[in-house]
Amino acid sequence: MSKRALAASLLLASLICSPVRADPIQDLQALVKQGQYSQALERADNILASKPRDAQVRFLKGVVLSELGRSAEAIAVFQKLTDDYPELPEPYNNLAVLYAQQRQYDKARNALEMAIRTHPSYATAHENLGDIYARLASQAYDKALALDSSNVAAQNKLALIREMISVSGKTGRPATPATAPQAQVAKPAPPPPIAAITPAPAKPTPVPPPAAAPAKATVPAPAAVATPSPAVKEEPKPVAKRPEPKDDTPPQAAVISKAVQSWAGAWSRKDVKAYLGHYARDFEPPKGLNRKAWEEERAQRLTKPGSIEVDLENVKVVSVNGDRATVKLRQHYRSANLSTSSNKTLNLINQDGKWVIQQERVGG
Repeated sequence: MSKRALAASLLLASLICSPVRADPIQDLQALVKQGQYSQALERADNILASKPRDAQVRFLKGVVLSELGRSAEAIAVFQKLTDDYPELPEPYNNLAVLYAQQRQYDKARNALEMAIRTHPSYATAHENLGDIYARLASQAYDKALALDSSNVAAQNKLALIREMISVSGKTGRPATPATAPQAQVAKPAPPPPIAAITPAPAKPTPVPPPAAAPAKATVPAPAAVATPSPAVKEEPKPVAKRPEPKDDTPPQAAVISKAVQSWAGAWSRKDVKAYLGHYARDFEPPKGLNRKAWEEERAQRLTKPGSIEVDLENVKVVSVNGDRATVKLRQHYRSANLSTSSNKTLNLINQDGKWVIQQERVGG
């Protein structure tokens, strides 16, 4: 979900303004399209001073606040709109955008379900809901691995879900780091602008026949989680149980990608032994530290109170040369007192049949 997606709703807003209100609304829209957000916010407040219940202006104000990175205020605007005009789906959808940016996926799901309940043919909300379900599935598999780190099926499903999110649901994190996916996992795009506050026929798009609505849902919740299952079932069980070679062995790049995701999972679970086990015997610690001092420092940080969340995006195995490989990725780290995003390059080596990190550096 991105700022660009939130702003996209403005492109249709000009189509729904009545002649009586055309000038002030068009002026407001022009300011937003030109990126003059402070002036647009002032103009919106001036209009609302005389028309405090104007849903269209309030919706545009919420979009402007989102563009300015004032997410809490934008959420308050859209929440009040859903209270005053519960028949409108657009404010629910934009609430979901903002909640997802903050990784509040349960709240985002509830808001999208309300949007669909008020407008069943709202394709954008269906697509966004699919992205949210994928995010929730990723969290569930993480918890399963926290309880049983040797669960191969959960590891495979988690890797596939994250790959699906990276390819289809995450074309890029939001440009501003103040919000998290901008944040971003799942990235629901905002809706078309609000129609006049009238009964259902005045909504932006007519409701198509019931059969059409499911066809527009990009990734229904069951499909997002269920799709990987056949691939997982076809993969071999742990090697000890099936030593004979199989044609369905995953390609080397997939094995390397899975090893990197396992490293991030151990980090998120604060499993010190598993985390350090993902580093090669000849790993080169940063800051000139020796291996023992580096391990002590990492163990101390991982055992601090509070949760850790490490989310990897756009994991790409850029080269494999014998027992060496290079992986590039985007890392999002969140703890109780720190939130960062950075590009990373990992150099891996195959030691004792396991891909481990030999060198880790920030940047491309």
